[in-house]
Amino acid sequence: MVAGLELRTGKDLKRVAAELRRMNNKQLKQEFTKELRSAARPLVPAVRQAIRQIPSKRGYSADGLRGRMSKAVKLEVRTVGKDAGVRIRVDGRKMPSHEKALQAYMEGVKKPWRHPVFGNREVWVKQDPKPYFFKTVQPLGVGARVQVNRAIDRVAKKIS
Repeated sequence: MVAGLELRTGKDLKRVAAELRRMNNKQLKQEFTKELRSAARPLVPAVRQAIRQIPSKRGYSADGLRGRMSKAVKLEVRTVGKDAGVRIRVDGRKMPSHEKALQAYMEGVKKPWRHPVFGNREVWVKQDPKPYFFKTVQPLGVGARVQVNRAIDRVAKKIS
């Protein structure tokens, strides 16, 4: 429990979303999606800021790796299918083809991160991860989750 509110699971969100589809109430579905989006919206600039602050010997540049990663931060709200939920992600599909997995290496989800030194294919280095995502999202996520739960409760009451 957080602030007197029971934390729900993704199954609760999926149930409400399924009921909304069954009811075919477009206005209520839009209202629900809007509430879910507003609950998670503050996480996006926080993650972007964390990416910009990743230690580097070079200064921050919008055209550099951290700039490209920052632009790839995305908020997704889905109220249909088995993937119904609210997600913040650094979308590799928005990165250049040779950098699609770099955000996972940077976070430390994929190991090890090896790359050639400035394109020299003969000299490779191992680079340590610089975690940025989970340490940013976890403290803020509780408040967002509380807001999502309130949105689920409000819509569930309207459905009943």
